[in-house]
Amino acid sequence: MASIRLFKKEINDVLSEVIERCYECQLTADDKIHAKAESIIDEAIATFDGLIHKLSQKDIENYKQHIKSLRSELNEKSDKLLAEVQKLSA
Repeated sequence: MASIRLFKKEINDVLSEVIERCYECQLTADDKIHAKAESIIDEAIATFDGLIHKLSQKDIENYKQHIKSLRSELNEKSDKLLAEVQKLSA
């Protein structure tokens, strides 16, 4: 199950990048942007927890399709979060 391990690592890497960018915004931002960045961090953590929980489900009939849907969910949510971070930086 090396692919599951690699996918978990990918989830961690992608969402860690979002969190790092939020921290970078917080270093140079005022309190309003700081609070928005904090909410993005919370959403990234919730996304991580949700994806890991869905990944560890055992009663899946078509596991390849399940992984594919989780990968697309990761891409959608990370793109959304990164777009929100970009708005804070601008």
